[in-house]
Amino acid sequence: MDWYGDFINRLITCRACSRLVGYRESVKPLPKFSNEVYWRKPVPSWGDLPNAKIMIAGLAPAAHGGNRTGRMFTGDDSAQFLFRALYEVGLANKSYSVSMDDDVVVRCIYITSVVKCAPPNNKPSGEEIHTCVNNWFRYELEHVRPRAIIALGHIAFEGIKLALGIRAGFRHGDYIDFNGVRIFMSYHPSPRNTNTGRLRMEDLVRILRMAMEYAGCAST
Repeated sequence: MDWYGDFINRLITCRACSRLVGYRESVKPLPKFSNEVYWRKPVPSWGDLPNAKIMIAGLAPAAHGGNRTGRMFTGDDSAQFLFRALYEVGLANKSYSVSMDDDVVVRCIYITSVVKCAPPNNKPSGEEIHTCVNNWFRYELEHVRPRAIIALGHIAFEGIKLALGIRAGFRHGDYIDFNGVRIFMSYHPSPRNTNTGRLRMEDLVRILRMAMEYAGCAST
């Protein structure tokens, strides 16, 4: 796994997008995290390498999640919803993801995002998406070589399409096939979607199970 260590070392020094650099470094800690030192760098992906058959791709790190903790889908409400689902299907040993030292272990999955820095209002620009996909996300796809990809949200799906050079529309719960890879689509597990019932736990669990079956990740 020499590629991964080199990838992370290069990633966390990236300053390609001045707007994202300025934002990630200026995020003020929430009162409940006031004693913590925020990560404030591009946020590393992580997973069960070299055994990852499923890539789970979000939009970008959360300002007070990955941008605080230094690990993708860690420390915010979206992460907790995702990990409750991952735990239910046997892809994680714990039903939460709160910090780098929480002893969470995942299997058969690689957790990443198409944009590596927290964007203002969770909205990266088109240019920022292109830069991150071309510099980092496409490289991850080439080296992880997943059998299945789960796009968490429309913008994540757009980044995946850009990386692979495909055209398709986003439909929650649906999938498309491309060169032997099945790309599943889900709404993002953000509070905006989960608190309103737009994305239910059973919906995400169903999508995870479909990806597991296709990729050959047996249930435990």
